[in-house]
Amino acid sequence: MHGLGNDFILFDAREQPLEMDSSRARAIADRKTGVGCDQLIVLEPSSSADLRMRIFNSDGGEVEACGNAARCVAILTGGGSIETAGGIISGSADGGEATVDIGGPRFGWDEIPLAYAMDTSALPVAWEELQNPFAVNVGNPHVVFFVEDAAAIDLARLGPQIENDPLFPQRVNVNVASFEDGAIKLRVWERGAGLTLACGTAACATAVAAISRGMAASPVQVRLPGGTLTIHWSRGSSIRMSGPGTHVFTGEIEL
Repeated sequence: MHGLGNDFILFDAREQPLEMDSSRARAIADRKTGVGCDQLIVLEPSSSADLRMRIFNSDGGEVEACGNAARCVAILTGGGSIETAGGIISGSADGGEATVDIGGPRFGWDEIPLAYAMDTSALPVAWEELQNPFAVNVGNPHVVFFVEDAAAIDLARLGPQIENDPLFPQRVNVNVASFEDGAIKLRVWERGAGLTLACGTAACATAVAAISRGMAASPVQVRLPGGTLTIHWSRGSSIRMSGPGTHVFTGEIEL
């Protein structure tokens, strides 16, 4: 499946257990010698929700959250509560569209997490022209840079530098955003996956940053290279993300 071009392999292991680890996930995700994907998703039984969603990036690392995948899972299963490593979220589906409630954002420096305390609304740091980002955890860690033109930033070069900076002990997702016709134009360097056509949690993090800084009002349209998501959020509430999810094919693989 894919959400705006952010593509996934989903294994339904709710009835038949499936062993998945970093090396196996990395091999399956390889676009030349495996099936190929940005993230690999394993659906398992859950004692606290309707199902559990495990998420592996293409580098094999297991991560806490993936908004685009959550929409795809809601469409695939019909919706309900979903246990993730970042907390319990919920989703509902209407045909090829889904809305996911990913919970409230976290702003504490130790919740991002950062290596040491600082103001997360405008980190006093810079990487060349990228300065003073907004940091937020929306199930996974993000920094958001507002710039004049998101398309002009060499994110392929700066993204991995920021992702792996010692300031971020669990690494970080890197977002560069600008405004276009009342909407947010967003490009994302995704932790463990690199440049992607879309990232749902990045859209959520960027909308929260823009609303928090008084640069936008809910609902926010976020335009990514793969398409547009709509984000609803107000202070003290949870984040709701709406957008499409697409089934591409069903197949079998010998593991």
